[in-house]
Amino acid sequence: MSSALIRRLVSRPLNSRTLLYPNRNNYSTPSGPATTTFKSPSHSRRRLLTLTLTTFASLTAYTVGSVYPPPPLSLLFPSPSPAPPDPTSPESLEYTVSLEKQLLSLPLLQSLRAAPDAKEWYEARPYKNFPEERRVNNLTAGALRGPGKLAVPPVVWVRRDESESFVFIHVGRGLCGHDGIVHGGLLATLLDETMARTAINNLPERIGVTATLNLNYRAPTKADQFIVIKTKLGEVKGRKANVAARVEDMKGTLLVEAEAMFVQPKYAKLLNTAVMRQVMGEPPKDDHEPVLLADGQDMKALRREK
Repeated sequence: MSSALIRRLVSRPLNSRTLLYPNRNNYSTPSGPATTTFKSPSHSRRRLLTLTLTTFASLTAYTVGSVYPPPPLSLLFPSPSPAPPDPTSPESLEYTVSLEKQLLSLPLLQSLRAAPDAKEWYEARPYKNFPEERRVNNLTAGALRGPGKLAVPPVVWVRRDESESFVFIHVGRGLCGHDGIVHGGLLATLLDETMARTAINNLPERIGVTATLNLNYRAPTKADQFIVIKTKLGEVKGRKANVAARVEDMKGTLLVEAEAMFVQPKYAKLLNTAVMRQVMGEPPKDDHEPVLLADGQDMKALRREK
């Protein structure tokens, strides 16, 4: 080997790439100085701050959602509620008294009492004078009565011609199907009774039975709140009376719509209408009504009776 060739080999730097791939020199890329990337302290702090804020926001949202759940979540994942309390306990009696005060002071009821045409209406309390021996076997006045259910008798605001009414009712948490939502069958029962009151007072013998009842549920009815059932008389023909109604909450949200037809049975004259009047609630007697005297009646005897 010539000395010139030896000098060329010695002077040329060798590396592993040259030894392994001697024929790829033309395809190699120049290599620059090796660099090492270090994360700056500010970048690490930003990541830590982001993680902290995300965790805090998640915990806050969870806590607020647990205390004040959004309506869809509260419907899908309701929190369990305690069973209705013992109706004879002091707590239950105090609770019932409190509900009675709230019922009588509802803003809608107060506005109806103060309306210019208030004298064309009267106020009644169904089941208030219902005999105990009959009440115990009645569904809404007996089995469903008590704290956590139908705690207080409803208040009925009725037009004196019996053509329409407002019925204020409190529905408790013991009346639910899905937890926190009043059972649809219970709402049908309340509608049947309130609509029947309007129909029966417009039938010849003041007795009627349900022939048809159609309901459209518009929104879930939450438990433990006051609702109002608005009834309006429709067509009355012979022994048949039609009534329409709607259930609303105290904010005016439509919950249920209903239509029904009631029929006076042929044996109506054989039934005791006095009991029906006790159930429905009679209008108060007006002490200022004029006294109509029959011909020849002794006025002095009338004064002595008073």
